[in-house]
Amino acid sequence: MDINADELKERIAKKEDLNIIDVREEWEYEEQNIGALLIPLALLPQRIEEIADWKNKEIIVHCRSGARSSQAQKYLQSQGFEHVRNLTGGIIKFLEKV
Repeated sequence: MDINADELKERIAKKEDLNIIDVREEWEYEEQNIGALLIPLALLPQRIEEIADWKNKEIIVHCRSGARSSQAQKYLQSQGFEHVRNLTGGIIKFLEKV
């Protein structure tokens, strides 16, 4: 199941304890970010151990527009992460709502 920008913005405003992964490249993250854990999509297989304890928790993945994070969502689900949500529209849509 995906998550939209409005829902994510509301949950951040409520200061919920969220597990968010930004799968963009480092230079994109440096330009603008929402405080997520940066794991570029290409490095996700090598760095998956960093999030092993999130396997049974909700994880929200995002990128610029939603395409890379959709790939990350599928990959994480194939590795047994059951509660992975993709931010539809990516950070572009999220920042429109801020």
